[in-house]
Amino acid sequence: MGNRDYGLLPDGVKQALRRTVGRYVVAEGWWRLKFAADRTAARKAEDSEIARLAPTLPVRPTALVTVAVPTYRRPAALGRAVRSALAQTVTDLSVVVVDDGGGELGELPADPRLTVLSLGRNHHSPGLARNIAIRLTRSPFVAFLDDDNTWRPHHLATVLPALRRGAGLVYTDLHRARADGSTVDVLGRDFDRRAHADTAWVDVNALAVRRFPGLRFDPWARPGWVHPREDWELVHRLSARLRVEHLPEVTVDYAVHAGSYFSEWTTEALGASR
Repeated sequence: MGNRDYGLLPDGVKQALRRTVGRYVVAEGWWRLKFAADRTAARKAEDSEIARLAPTLPVRPTALVTVAVPTYRRPAALGRAVRSALAQTVTDLSVVVVDDGGGELGELPADPRLTVLSLGRNHHSPGLARNIAIRLTRSPFVAFLDDDNTWRPHHLATVLPALRRGAGLVYTDLHRARADGSTVDVLGRDFDRRAHADTAWVDVNALAVRRFPGLRFDPWARPGWVHPREDWELVHRLSARLRVEHLPEVTVDYAVHAGSYFSEWTTEALGASR
């Protein structure tokens, strides 16, 4: 799995746990124990940011769907991501950019549906930044877009009908491409919670959810070598209580590069274009 201390468990114990509950479930439990103090500190930091930012929003952004966009020093890519969100055929939306203390936003569209929030420092946590957007907005639905990816114009029009029909969590397919435009693959498969216990294929950029009180990401700033990532944790936790629906249509363009979070495939994918 590439996770450091998890390798200290006896092989027999690891294999038995993987067979019964799944390798990512085991790893997540391990990280929760090992980094419990860090996770508690992250929750406190998130609450502090909420207390600081809330008074700056006399009216909280309200729309049919909130689009949470965490960012850190990718001004050119951020502009493309934001424009793709504002260009949705569904226009009743609020795009909330949360700058994780980077201070490099570049030129963003002058659109009343766009709100920019700047955190007091860099928390190194996309989950914490997304939580800020969730907690400081009002909308029945929430979708997520990272600052280096883009949506096709029909993304929200594709996912919202499924949520209105009663699904709690919906995701579409992603087209993953290198900087030269060449295709890596299309990521998408139907949801099976037992299979999801062993691997990850639901990407946060393709994800839309129905808002409810327990909607929040793990705010812990996971090191790059830790797997699973925070979007896996959210999907696996919510899938225990919400109906998950996969919509097999490409609505997201995912940029594969050295800074992509999903590092298990990034190096190989980049190498294929050289």
